[in-house]
Parts: sequence; structure tokens; C-alpha cells
Amino acid sequence: MSERVVIAPEASAPGALEAIVARARQRGFRRFVLPSDAGVPAQEGEEHAVRTPDGFRIEGPEPHVVRLVRVADPAALERAISATPDGGTVAIEWTGDRVIPLENAVAHRGRRFRLWTVARSAAEVPASLGALEHGADRVVVPVRSVEEVDRLEALLDRALPAKLEWTKVTLGSVRSAGLGDRVLVDTTSLLRPEEGLLVGSAAGMLFLVASEAVGSAFSRPRPFRVNAGAAHSYVLMSDGTTRYLSELEPGDAVLAAAQGGTLRSVRVGRLKIERRPMVVLTAEDATRPRTVFLQEAETVRVSTGAGRVAVTDLQAGAVLDAVRLPSARHLGTAVEETIEER
Repeated sequence: MSERVVIAPEASAPGALEAIVARARQRGFRRFVLPSDAGVPAQEGEEHAVRTPDGFRIEGPEPHVVRLVRVADPAALERAISATPDGGTVAIEWTGDRVIPLENAVAHRGRRFRLWTVARSAAEVPASLGALEHGADRVVVPVRSVEEVDRLEALLDRALPAKLEWTKVTLGSVRSAGLGDRVLVDTTSLLRPEEGLLVGSAAGMLFLVASEAVGSAFSRPRPFRVNAGAAHSYVLMSDGTTRYLSELEPGDAVLAAAQGGTLRSVRVGRLKIERRPMVVLTAEDATRPRTVFLQEAETVRVSTGAGRVAVTDLQAGAVLDAVRLPSARHLGTAVEETIEER
């Protein structure tokens, strides 16, 4: 989402503005609103603008102005929308309510014009980007320090992995693994039956553990839930890093995946860690054993060549859906390092 955020540094100390821009560039931001005398040249792929009394003047080979309208009530919003021509752009600065008016503006915009909004702080940015699932095309946000850049980045969903290396591996065995602490992940999204989380004992290969969107004869569906596995297991986050299941916290963004399907970021709403009977699934990957520890229960299912199968029905020879990842990790981030995972 960083490509839709416009950083407007507000700094008076010498060098502070340049430091904010430098940190923002490191974090992937490429659009800035800067004073006309800032003296910060645009890098390749960047867009710079200057705040004017009536809007934002976009610099470059073909400079143009995005009109700014301050909206305090429904009548002002209606005037702003009506005055924006098809194919045009309008920037709105809210002086009162901001969430419902933005939803109204997004609903009226459709594909007719482009909508910018001016946030008062980084905390307003997620709602501005997510209104009616689509949000504003651009959000201009004031930033007063490099620390605020970091806080802003933490509020945004990072880009999803471009693709995953899906593979199929043959299940060698299903064995009882005694009692263990299993982590049940409840998300703030409703998951489809084919969606789930990518989990495993080794970062080099993660298995697709399906959601509980389909219940059992004795339990109702829980489409927001994945009974993900043992506490030590890796889980793939939405930014491509890994985390231990036991380290997840409410609000974390995990990757919801479907074999051969779409990927999306979903947020953790709640975790439940409880002692339960476990089984260990062991699959052979080029003579290297890969494992995942799961609760032994009919509602825990993994993705296989034959569809979703409960762990209580799995037998040796089943073909499991899995994802290959770089094995070497430092605090969840892939690194180039010699490593052997067992």
C-alpha cells in the first residue's frame, strides 16, 4: 500500500526533512509533498509535489495541480464531487468527520475520477486506504520524524510475495506425537474452505493447513479459524517472512493461501494455545524428511492432491500440497547462509 501514500515531511530542524525523506525511501515510499525550496531532487520513479493554497502542484515534465477541497459537511462533499470532472482528480481535507464521509466519496467516485484525501496523522492512514475495501487513490500524511516513518510503515500491509513455489510431496508416515501445545489462530477475516496457513517445522518447506470453514458432524464451521499446529512451528507472514506460531500476536498479518489460487493478507484476531494430542506428518523431500505437527482431530485438515483431508484420515502415500522457501532465516527474514534443517 505504500505506493498510495504520499509523505509530507513537516520538520524545522536543519537536516530533519532530508532525514525523513531518506528513511521513507528506505521503507519503499516514492511520493512526497515538499516545500518549493526543499532542494531534494527526485530520484527515478519518484513523484514530488508542492503544497499550494489551492492544492498540490505535481512537479515534472508536465506539471499540473490537484485541486484541494476542505469538507466539513454533506453539502460541501456534494459540491466537491459534482465539481470534479470525469477523469479528473480531487483532494479532500476533512475538517470534521472523516470515515463515513470518505466512504460516501468512494461510493460516488466509482471509476469516474481519482480521489485523494489528506490525513491528520499516520493513525488515520489505514482507514483512508481501506474505506469500502478500496479507499482513496492517494493519502497525503504529515510526517514529523523518522520514527513516524517507521510507525507509518508498521500500520500498512506490505506487498504480498510475488509468487510461491508450490510443490507436492508424498506423505511417508503419520505418527502419534503425544501431548503438545498447539496454536489455534482466529483471524479477523472469513476464510474460504480451500484457504489456510502455511505451516511447518522447517522454514524450507511449509504445508498448507486448511481453515475450519467446513465443520464436522459434531462441530459447526469456524471459517475464521485455522488450527495451525504446534507452538514451535513456522508460519508464513503476509510479507514473506516467517514467525513461530507461539510468537504471533493479535493484529499480526499472516498469509492466507490457497493451492494454485490467490494470496491475501489477513489479521490475527485471537490465539488459543492449549495442550492437545498431536500427530507428526513426515514427508520425504529429495531424501530429506519434512515434518509438521498438528492436533489430532477431525476438524484439522491439510491440503492434498485429493482435496482437504482430515489428519485423522491421512495415510502414508497421500500427496500433500506444500511450499518451498529459502531455509536460512534470521529473525524470520531469508538470508544467504549455510544451514541444515532437521
